[in-house]
Amino acid sequence: MRINDLLLPQTMILDLQATTKLAAFKEMISVLYQQGRITDPDTFLSGILAREEQTTTGLGDGIAIPHAKNAAVKTPTIVFARSQQGVDYEALDGQPVKLLFMIAVPDTASNTHLEALASLSRYLLQDGFTDKLLTASSPDEIRQLFSEEGEALSNVDAVQSVALESPDVPLIVAVTACTTGIAHTYMAEEALKKQATEMGVRIKVETNGASGVANRLTDAEIKEAQGVIVAADKKVEMARFDDKKLVMKPVAEGIRHPEALIDEVLEGSAPVYHATTTDTSGQKVQTNQEHMSIGKAFYRHLMSGVSSMLPFVIGGGIAIAIAFLIDQSLGVPHDQLANLGTYHPAAAFFKQIGGTAFDFMLPVLAGYIAYSIAEKPGLVVGFLAGALAANGYNINNVGLDPNQLPVPSGFLGALVGGFLAGGVVLMLKYALAKLPKALDGIKSILFYPVFGVIITGFLMLLINIPMASINSGLNNFLNSLNGTNAILLGTLLGGMMAIDMGGPINKAAYVFGTGTLAQTISTGGSPVMASVMAGGMVPPLAIFVATLLFKNKFNKKNREAGLTNIVMGLSFITEGAIPFAAADPARTIPSFVVGSALAGGLVGMSGIKLLAPHGGIFVVALTSSPVMYLVYIAIGALVSGVIYGLIKRADD
Repeated sequence: MRINDLLLPQTMILDLQATTKLAAFKEMISVLYQQGRITDPDTFLSGILAREEQTTTGLGDGIAIPHAKNAAVKTPTIVFARSQQGVDYEALDGQPVKLLFMIAVPDTASNTHLEALASLSRYLLQDGFTDKLLTASSPDEIRQLFSEEGEALSNVDAVQSVALESPDVPLIVAVTACTTGIAHTYMAEEALKKQATEMGVRIKVETNGASGVANRLTDAEIKEAQGVIVAADKKVEMARFDDKKLVMKPVAEGIRHPEALIDEVLEGSAPVYHATTTDTSGQKVQTNQEHMSIGKAFYRHLMSGVSSMLPFVIGGGIAIAIAFLIDQSLGVPHDQLANLGTYHPAAAFFKQIGGTAFDFMLPVLAGYIAYSIAEKPGLVVGFLAGALAANGYNINNVGLDPNQLPVPSGFLGALVGGFLAGGVVLMLKYALAKLPKALDGIKSILFYPVFGVIITGFLMLLINIPMASINSGLNNFLNSLNGTNAILLGTLLGGMMAIDMGGPINKAAYVFGTGTLAQTISTGGSPVMASVMAGGMVPPLAIFVATLLFKNKFNKKNREAGLTNIVMGLSFITEGAIPFAAADPARTIPSFVVGSALAGGLVGMSGIKLLAPHGGIFVVALTSSPVMYLVYIAIGALVSGVIYGLIKRADD
């Protein structure tokens, strides 16, 4: 059945008089009643209004498709109405609606009718088609437009069918579904397919419409797909997407922003979906819990946090590097070296931007680890855990010892906090599983965040304490070595900079180095600070060396990250290596420690001094031997990079 079999000249209104949604509905329904297509206007209006209560059918761009599958409908019909002044419709984009298609379907409609009605959405998304409808002068011209566009769509389908078979471009799979399964389902399908074609991406879209599931995704297609898009307002089959990167949005997002959904999948920023099912007690459990090892689960959750954190590390790190470059190029007095990166207003501006981005790093890491474990309810609790790890607030500050300053627990604290937050939310889900179903709606917006924040917050107060003890013990140990053996001290501090890359051990070595700098400004700088910075520069540079010399062991994304780590390493931003270390700590961290310790030891052996507390290559002129300093760093990076490349397993 074609669109023109349902869109009759007698059911077209080319100059709609109504200016409000309700008035437009009544004016269009009166045409249906006059043409004998419905038996009761009030009953059908009730069905239309009930659909509008679920979500507006004003799709934006001046189009609305009110629809209902209703007992009052005698014959499937489309009423077309065109408004010159526009209807205040509360559309998705907030703009007036000028083209309205009211779909009337009997509650016993056959699949043939539903499929014909669903295809209407495809016509409306074709470039320039709505403009033609706005200027058409007669019902016959409108019907002719639909007839011509139908032939064009048949040709598009043939092209897309061929493109879907090509293995040379990425494949995305998608599912669309709206509550009634008549209009939005198929508009989202068409919008995604159209956008994918423009972007040169293969896409297979399964529709969960009123007539059932069409274009069902196969296991092979799901396995091959780079990611999954679910644009749905009702429940769809989700277990099959376990362990795939997945974007889940309302169906309206598939219609309005298909490019953003596809980009999220292609960029790899979509979270990994973890399928859940319900056991006999009604509690949600992992569907793959029985066969998923602890190591695999840990890796999956950790990588969810690391991949979300990475943009903050890169963006913030490069902004900070620019700040040091500005100060270095404009010059900073020796007595103001402690303010390097913030001395000139322009430098301070970039330092503020970079520092702000870095401030998000730990909350995002912990937040998305928790999100991976406990889904959306874990996000807010994880963000809290990461923020508390960053500010170091602990139980002593609450009342045991109010005079003790907070001690940040850094990367390791956020990592532990993320898993802790996810576990807390899972326990809350279990504890609240038997609450009355009437309370299901407020679990996620009240019970989980309130109890999760309070419980996790208290536990983080305890977790930050051992980190403070570690930092204190390390500082005392380092102080006992100062001045006794420069080589040993340089080796130790350089290695410490690579152990947790921005965490408490790294920070302990850095604070110790800056402390010695304050005492050696008058004597030309601190060899301890020089060893610390050399050791901290090695891990990111080692990543670059490994991705350059062992390309076959890294996928494209990691090779690109290797190039980024050049800037990180040269800028003394050790955190740039964190994503690689977190993904494979057993191989990366020992590799980094060897090279960093070697660089630090060589610097200590040569007695190279440094006047600046930060800046990497941008302050190398402030060392007592710039050339040898760079040589020692290069040696450390080369050793670490080669070791890492040799022992690393190839990326999947």
